[in-house]
Amino acid sequence: MVLDGLRRIVRNFMESREYEASVNEFVKELQKELIRSDVNVRLVMDLTKKIKERAAEERPPPGLTRRDWFLSIVYEQLVNLFGGPERPQVKPPKKPWVVLLVGLQGSGKTTTAGKLAYFYKLEGYKVGLVAADTFRPGAYEQLKTLGEVAGVPVYGEPGSKDAVSIAVKGVEFFREKGFDVIIIDTAGRHHREEDLLAEMEDIAGRVRPDEVVLVLDASIGQQAFEVASKFHNKTPVGSIIVTKLDGTAKGGGALSAVAATGARIKFVGTGEKIDELEVFDPKRFVARIMGLGDLEGLLERVKKAKVELSEKDVEDILEGRVNMRIVYKQLVSLRKMGPLRKILEMIPGLQVRMPVEVDSKTLEEKMEKWLAAINSMTYEELDNPEVIDKSRVKRISYGAGVDPEDVKALLKQYEAVKSISRQLKRQKNLLAKMGLDAKKLGELMKG
Repeated sequence: MVLDGLRRIVRNFMESREYEASVNEFVKELQKELIRSDVNVRLVMDLTKKIKERAAEERPPPGLTRRDWFLSIVYEQLVNLFGGPERPQVKPPKKPWVVLLVGLQGSGKTTTAGKLAYFYKLEGYKVGLVAADTFRPGAYEQLKTLGEVAGVPVYGEPGSKDAVSIAVKGVEFFREKGFDVIIIDTAGRHHREEDLLAEMEDIAGRVRPDEVVLVLDASIGQQAFEVASKFHNKTPVGSIIVTKLDGTAKGGGALSAVAATGARIKFVGTGEKIDELEVFDPKRFVARIMGLGDLEGLLERVKKAKVELSEKDVEDILEGRVNMRIVYKQLVSLRKMGPLRKILEMIPGLQVRMPVEVDSKTLEEKMEKWLAAINSMTYEELDNPEVIDKSRVKRISYGAGVDPEDVKALLKQYEAVKSISRQLKRQKNLLAKMGLDAKKLGELMKG
């Protein structure tokens, strides 16, 4: 996971005793982690300087502890580093909207072109792809295949080596047919290959795109600042797409590219499938890497799965009140959304410490048995699982047709959820600082 060490730093900070010393240690460890994750050194120093200044000059508001306040400062400054609290604007301001994709060879540019086309098609736009990569063998065929998967047409001239002409003709072709979004895929450029950079500059000059998008591999590393600067000097970059963020890439180079160009990260690629492209949300991303969770992302998936969680359920979870009825609702809903582990990792507090480590594949196999066991419980056991002793375990397992060990495993999972709920309760002040309270969460869950 990108910048994964931040979770460890946050956990150590929350578990330490002496505040001043732990703040200093946090800043030092943050600097090491960011530099280790390929963030530009000057950028790291500027960031931590602002954090230290705010921590020294500002005082927490009533009801908020100094530790929570400090973490909220770190959170805000990291969010600003990623472009600010607002999600980037992805709706085309006008039609047609011409997008020119640029980047190094191997950054995933052609795949991203297909994903971007699919994204805009789902948004209701008429999208066309232009295959202007004449440098890489098979580039046209790859984009053609992606276009077929996305359900959008592709303009290309397989026998031609004139990338500039293809780009101009492709844009004109789709413009005349009334397309809303036109995406141009170009050849991958090494930032020292002046001929290719000149070709990119020529395409931009002739086509006059509405937006130039720099596509960056998340693992680009320390060279990101120089690469982004080279591209930006030739053709001003309007936005950035970070690819392969699902792997083990450090990812800090993307921050350096943001600093070099002044552009915002607009999308991130989270997998290889055509639909695995997300609008980048700085607040959600920073909360995730700090171990504060991804509540908004979780809630979106909850709404998509049409889960009926009441506002009272949400309030109970945030207040540390959990019973087997809530666990049952979670199991049913989480089955619709995917592996439990992946969903639970989006909940605040879990990254700090996972109470029960269960392999997601094993968990899916046990889900049916657990649900059957819950259905075999009395009302008293549902509302107060603590009363379940050995004799009750035996009765529940017999009634559900499962092994007693399955019931015991379910009770362990209940204890895990209860522990998570307690962590959420302890983080209530910080969640409130982020604008996430029980009432708002309840309203979001109702959709």
